[in-house]
Amino acid sequence: MINGKKIVVVMPAYNAEKTLEKTYLEIYKDIVDEIILSDDCSGDSTKELAKKLNITTILHEKNLGYGGNQKSCYTAALKENADIVIMLHPDYQYTPKLVPAMVSMLAFGEYDAVIASRMLTNSALKGGMPFYKWIANKFLTSFQNLLIGGCLSEYHSGFRGFTREVLEKLPIEDFNDDFIFDNEMIVLLFYYKFKIGEISCPTKYFPEASSINFFRSCKYGFGVIVLTILYCLANLGFYKSKIFSKNGKKLNLDRSLNYFYKKN
Repeated sequence: MINGKKIVVVMPAYNAEKTLEKTYLEIYKDIVDEIILSDDCSGDSTKELAKKLNITTILHEKNLGYGGNQKSCYTAALKENADIVIMLHPDYQYTPKLVPAMVSMLAFGEYDAVIASRMLTNSALKGGMPFYKWIANKFLTSFQNLLIGGCLSEYHSGFRGFTREVLEKLPIEDFNDDFIFDNEMIVLLFYYKFKIGEISCPTKYFPEASSINFFRSCKYGFGVIVLTILYCLANLGFYKSKIFSKNGKKLNLDRSLNYFYKKN
């Protein structure tokens, strides 16, 4: 705990057996009260390794997608009465050593959400980010900053943290189940006027680290552009949808989660 806040780290996992243990061992457990892994119907031994590591684990009977997997993570964290939730990929692309710093940014009321940015320094390219992804990240971030009025260094990092208030207020149930889920989270933070902080984060690209291919990257990029335009129209009162009406579905805490293993 920090400042009396219960801290939960959630890990949306898919075929993470080669990197899960290294990621888990670097989480600073003196301040983290609970670690929850949600396995999205992996085809490897992720769930068996999670049991060996004594990690609270949720099993999906079918693949729900990257966004769908996060919905399970956040639902489980709120059920465990988390005050602060840090979402960390178990593929070791982001360093778990930043969790204490991210938690501190949220625990004292300075920010409602924090993003671990790969773009504040030159660490992204040095860490092996493909050049086309770096260019796309820069372009999409500039586009979103211009239309949304933000000043973030990136909107696309998968390492982020939220207060309980954020997860209870955003219409997460209505978010997309694919990769655009991540961008919807950040755009809706602006829509609901939450305070967003950033921290510089090194990144590592290697064969075992998860990364979407060129086609899915293009689909994601197009989705970001459309989402940003809809945000602007919604802010001007010309567009309404489930996520932009402020009447969307909140996370359903009565949802049954299939725990493969739960720590006592």
